[in-house]
Amino acid sequence: MLGTVPFPEGMGGSVYFCYPDQSGMAVWQLLGFVTNEKPSAIFKISGLKSGKGSQHPFGAMNLPQTPTVAQIGISVELLENLAQQTPVANAAVSSVDSFTEFTQKMLDNFYNFASSFAVTQAQMTPNPSEAFIPANVVLKWYENFQRRLTQNPLFWKT
Repeated sequence: MLGTVPFPEGMGGSVYFCYPDQSGMAVWQLLGFVTNEKPSAIFKISGLKSGKGSQHPFGAMNLPQTPTVAQIGISVELLENLAQQTPVANAAVSSVDSFTEFTQKMLDNFYNFASSFAVTQAQMTPNPSEAFIPANVVLKWYENFQRRLTQNPLFWKT
């Protein structure tokens, strides 16, 4: 589980989280999965509903239960079985907020669009009504914006 040894071919790991319910019984909740192609993930557990989970072989294991002990379980399973599983609703893989994601995709789209019009100096034809911006200037702006967005997604509000 250190990422140094891959899963066997055609296998992956279902990731389960257990926090005992009010009576101290283990309640296992499927968070998602990891595979050789997606070897890590960050799962949100703050919104999980106490006491709501699924039956899983981990629940049948004779593990000591303490009302304040959380557990993580990794079940190695066939990839086709992983694809059919449905994680608990509030355990979606944590990602950047939608504004940051939109901004990053917009930046990528703008840079790709502007770059598609790049020409060399030899290919330029003089036209007094057009202004040309060097591609390296657009790239520098793009990289600066990305850096600032990473440091503070709301930097543009100040």
